[in-house]
Amino acid sequence: MSNLEKYNEAFITAFEITQEQLKDEFSYQDIPAWDSVGHMGLIAELEDAFDIMLEMEDIIEFSSYGEGKNILAKYSVEIS
Repeated sequence: MSNLEKYNEAFITAFEITQEQLKDEFSYQDIPAWDSVGHMGLIAELEDAFDIMLEMEDIIEFSSYGEGKNILAKYSVEIS
């Protein structure tokens, strides 16, 4: 499974959404499921998928699907 597939799967699992909803501008609180609790669920999914531990600052700044790609790049996780 590619990094993009893992990344998308984390969103799909955490928020129970479809692949079609995943666009770079998809962001925090666009859907009811992406609230503070859902956000931490997403972070847990990503940390498990990529075997990383995100810093608190990065967790807070993880505000959209697109921004998440930039944040994961800091952990040597390339999403393309």
